[in-house]
Amino acid sequence: MAVATEPRRDGPRLLDTVGTARVREALVGYAFVAIPLAFFLAFFIFPIGYAFYISFFDWGILGKLGYVGAGNYRNLWHDHLFWTWPPHRGSAIWNTLYYTAFVVPAQMALGLALALAVNAKLRGKTFFRAAYYFPSLTSSAAVTAIALYILNSGGLLNTLLGKIEGHPVRTPWFGQSSTALESIMGLNVWTTSGTMMLFYLATLQSIPTDVYEAAAIDGTSRWRTFWKITFPLLKPGHFFVGVLSVIGCLKLFDQAFIVSGGKGGPAYSTVTAVLYLYQTAIFDSRWGYAAAIGVVLFAIIFLFTLVQRLLFGRAEIGY
Repeated sequence: MAVATEPRRDGPRLLDTVGTARVREALVGYAFVAIPLAFFLAFFIFPIGYAFYISFFDWGILGKLGYVGAGNYRNLWHDHLFWTWPPHRGSAIWNTLYYTAFVVPAQMALGLALALAVNAKLRGKTFFRAAYYFPSLTSSAAVTAIALYILNSGGLLNTLLGKIEGHPVRTPWFGQSSTALESIMGLNVWTTSGTMMLFYLATLQSIPTDVYEAAAIDGTSRWRTFWKITFPLLKPGHFFVGVLSVIGCLKLFDQAFIVSGGKGGPAYSTVTAVLYLYQTAIFDSRWGYAAAIGVVLFAIIFLFTLVQRLLFGRAEIGY
C-alpha cells in the first residue's frame, strides 16, 4: 500500500535564501564604494557643476556680484588673449592647439618606438624599460628647473653647440618668443614618452604570437609585418595613448608657468588655456570669467576625446 507524502517546499525557501544573500552581497559592495564615490562626487562632479553655475555670474573675490547670463562667454569670444581669428601665436587657445598638434604625434611615435625596442629579444631589456620610464617619474617642476639651467644663454646646450659650430652660441631658449614654446615641447616629449611606452608595451604583449609565426612562414619582411600586422592591432593602444596625450597637452600649465614666471611670456608665446585661466582667477580675481574659460576648455577636451573615440575607440584586437 502506497503511503502519501507531502510535496517538499524547499524550492521557494532556497530561492529566498539565495536572494537575501545576493542583496547582502550587493549592500556590502555598495558600502565599500560609498566613500570613494562620495569623494568623487564632492571633489570632481560638484566642482564641474559649480563652475558651470558661476560662469553665468560676475563673480569676484567678495562673491556673487551680479548675473550676466552668457556675458562671460560673449566676452571670451572677443578676448584676443584667449583666442583670435585668423589664428596666430600669442593667444592661449592657439598656443595650446599648436603645442598639442606637435607634441601628441611626437610622444606617441617615440613611445611606440621605445615599446618596440624593449619588447624585442635583447639583453638587459628590464634595465632599458626602467631607464626609459625614469623621466616620467621625476617631478615636472624639477625637470623644468634643470632645463632652465641647461637652456639658458650660457647653459650647457649652448656650450656644446658653440664647440660644434666653432663660435659662441648665446641663444636664450626659454627667453625668446620664437623658441620658448618649442623648448617646452621638446622637454615634454622626452619626459612623457616613457609613460606612452608602457601603455604601448602592454598592448604589444597582448597580441598573440600566432600571427607573427604565420608571417614568418610566409617570409614577410619586418617592416611589412609591423605595418600590416602590428600597427593595425595596436588600435586600442592608439586610442588610449592618444586620448591621454591630448588631454595632457590641452591641460599644459606647470612648465609654462615656471618658464614664464606665471606671465606667459615672452610676448605671450607660452600662455596656455590653463595658465590664462589661472591668471584670470588668481591675479585678476575674475572667478566667473575664469569659470567660463574652464567650461570652454572642458568642451574642447570632450570634443577631442569624442573624435578620437570615433576614429580608434571601436577598434579591437581582431584575433
